[in-house]
Amino acid sequence: MIDALLAPFTYDFMLRAIFVTLVAAVACALLSTWLVQMGWSLMGDAVSHAVLPGVALAYILGLPFALGAAVFGIGAVALIGGVRAASRIKADAAIGVVFTTLFALGLVIVSVTPAETDLQHILFGNVLGVSDADIAQVLIVGAIVCVALLVLRRDLTLVAFDPGHAHAIGLRPRLLHAVLLGALALTVVTALQAVGIILVVAMLVIPGATASLIAVRWDALLAWSVGITVVASMVGLLGAFWLDISPGGAVVLSQGLAFGLALLFGSRRGIVIRWARARRHAVDSG
Repeated sequence: MIDALLAPFTYDFMLRAIFVTLVAAVACALLSTWLVQMGWSLMGDAVSHAVLPGVALAYILGLPFALGAAVFGIGAVALIGGVRAASRIKADAAIGVVFTTLFALGLVIVSVTPAETDLQHILFGNVLGVSDADIAQVLIVGAIVCVALLVLRRDLTLVAFDPGHAHAIGLRPRLLHAVLLGALALTVVTALQAVGIILVVAMLVIPGATASLIAVRWDALLAWSVGITVVASMVGLLGAFWLDISPGGAVVLSQGLAFGLALLFGSRRGIVIRWARARRHAVDSG
């Protein structure tokens, strides 16, 4: 039994997969807290899908996937802002138009590109086949995102909940929003190797949503979000090894199961906990 449990850690490809997935998971979890609390989950969906044409073009031109993804991710954010500024279209509609159009463009480019194998890996993840260059890229980008979010967490939190007060005390809400959106684009690049474009939106939403069912204070939200996604990612990767299933799918499925447990038993909004409290109150009142 012990040998079976330790078997994944004896393979170099699994150690690489664990390292890359955990770095990507932590970056996604930190950003997820702001995205969920600010109602920006759809923006995460938009950016994660909008990078596909950038990845496809980078593949055709022989450039790093991260470069194409970053350019189109940041470009998608700018395009969404431009559409909103130039029209009276609401934010969710502008996001929907931009990200579906760019994703469709990516699919068209993929369909006419020979030797699509690597592009399929980008769509669905290829964490078991990461190279040294991939590891360096994930580590650098992930570290930049995590350090930026942690250093600016108080300013970003104030802007998220009270931009008027933030502006009054000298902060620049637009600049800080741009920092968040830039971090979102870079985080998508970081997570591509772990779960692919299709599933990255789950890693950008589920951790923050799960933590919100448990904690209230911001530091606690961040801690729960990171802790849950790290544990779920490890469970998913090890389960994928033992069951011979998709690593990216297993990681996201584990996070979804964690959300289900929090939905039932979370100390803040858990269904079972609220039912128990209501029952106790009814008994005490009676």
